[in-house]
Amino acid sequence: MTLYTLYLESGPRRRKTMAHVLDLLGCIAQGPTTEAALEAAPEAIRVYLRFLRWHGEAVEPQHPFTTVVAEHVTEGAWLGNGDPTPGFAPDFQPLSAEGLALYLRHLAWLRADLLDLIRDLTPEQLIAEPKDTGRSIYRILEHISEAQGAYLRGTVGKVQGLAEALRAVRQSADDLPAALTRVWQISSARLEVMSEAERARLVNHGQVTWTARRGLRRMLEHEWEHRLELSRRREASPVL
Repeated sequence: MTLYTLYLESGPRRRKTMAHVLDLLGCIAQGPTTEAALEAAPEAIRVYLRFLRWHGEAVEPQHPFTTVVAEHVTEGAWLGNGDPTPGFAPDFQPLSAEGLALYLRHLAWLRADLLDLIRDLTPEQLIAEPKDTGRSIYRILEHISEAQGAYLRGTVGKVQGLAEALRAVRQSADDLPAALTRVWQISSARLEVMSEAERARLVNHGQVTWTARRGLRRMLEHEWEHRLELSRRREASPVL
């Protein structure tokens, strides 16, 4: 039976919690309490496995598995939101060339899915604000691109052409897919050529220590989280 190891981060009194499934980098489960996040983890794992299977990876979403908690971060700022200041122990392991190629492939699948979700939307539909609460789809995608830029810079430093590409996303509701694709092309091209030293180094940014593995983790988790959000939005209102 497969064993998936969970890494948890919880806010005060173990309320808002995010569970990270680092064996399936990008997979997360969330809940208003630690217990709720743990309860949500099995289905979150199956959904992620179905995503991988859909894109051709040799996984079996229906096979039995179990989970175990390896680490639980409960101290620090901004807990329960995806990136606790201390990070998790596996974040600081060197990233192999094979691991990098795998994670970049998963990122490419996520981004193809995101583009499919918005491809048939008009600029008016993209910028329309929800009737209840939340951001427009355009603002969600702008947020995804800005976060991508931050994670990329944290991982490899300044990237040529990135600032201009991000600016185009902020100004391109009329051609958002092209602008997003440009950001992702620049990001992937830089990550693909990371040296062995870059894949192993520790980079201190204030209280946070960044690594290649940590940067890829956040890119995958963050885009997966919003892919699920946009999927729910489209299912609730197919024509928005």
